[in-house]
Amino acid sequence: MQGQSQQQAYDRGITIFSPDGRLYQVEYAREAVKRGTASIGVRTPEGVVLAVDKRIRSPLMERDSVEKIHKADDHVGIASAGHVADARQLIDFARRQAQVDQLRYGRPVGVETLTKTVTDHIQQYTQVGGARPFGVALIVGGIENGEPRLYETDPSGTPYEWQALAVGADRDEIEDYLEANYEPELRLDEGVGLALSALASVNDDQLRPEGTGVATVPVDDEQYRRLSDEEVETHLAENDLLAEE
Repeated sequence: MQGQSQQQAYDRGITIFSPDGRLYQVEYAREAVKRGTASIGVRTPEGVVLAVDKRIRSPLMERDSVEKIHKADDHVGIASAGHVADARQLIDFARRQAQVDQLRYGRPVGVETLTKTVTDHIQQYTQVGGARPFGVALIVGGIENGEPRLYETDPSGTPYEWQALAVGADRDEIEDYLEANYEPELRLDEGVGLALSALASVNDDQLRPEGTGVATVPVDDEQYRRLSDEEVETHLAENDLLAEE
């Protein structure tokens, strides 16, 4: 009985390490991320691609209210998986930091700098009593000094840089697909096709444009752009992924 009460203490206290060096609340936050629909990032020499599964729970729901992909700055996009409310807080924080950097230094914030500022903020919530970790993972993609960069944030507050990655549900299966099919010299439109194909690989190889979000940040103009439903439908049709009516 005493061992069980000690276990509950480690469960409830974010500031307390378990005897085997674990923070259970951070691990539970990672489980919350796994319950979110998948988001994918792909880095190509021509730019960065973000793709998300905007699963609609009801035909009565307004599709535009499902927010999983966001513009953080003109040259940076963010995709999320996990608790949407937590994601909104972190994305608002990232937008403020991008504006502060622009005003302070007169230049766009670096993608790596922005990511590490966000993860420093996340990490603080693993050390403060009376708070909980953020139950969300972000994919931060953009252009820095003419080079595409792609990062992941973890509920522990750790940043990772990737060539291609997935967060959320079915992460392992999607990353297996990316590892098998990713090539470093992909064109930007091929990166879009790879991201959509990876997303479809865990959705019976079929996707609907209204349930899929795609954004790109090309190297040539360094401007975040969200693809319309019609453009997404074109990419799905070209890659034979368009769901039948």
